[in-house]
Amino acid sequence: MVEVEFLGPINKEKINLDISNLSQLSEILKDDEKISLWLEKCAVAVNDTLVSSKDMTLNDGDKISLLPPVCGG
Repeated sequence: MVEVEFLGPINKEKINLDISNLSQLSEILKDDEKISLWLEKCAVAVNDTLVSSKDMTLNDGDKISLLPPVCGG
């Protein structure tokens, strides 16, 4: 199981999923209207390290964070 957290304005509770890579996560989340709007805009971190490949292997206990773009000054 991996934990998926949604940060900032996404405003969704954490979920736990039995997946082995980020492509599977993308497939699951694209059907969620609240999340699908954010998928193309978010950065993704696995265990607090930004990643760019959806093929990255996930391990039991990994934490995935979806990080929406923010602006500030």
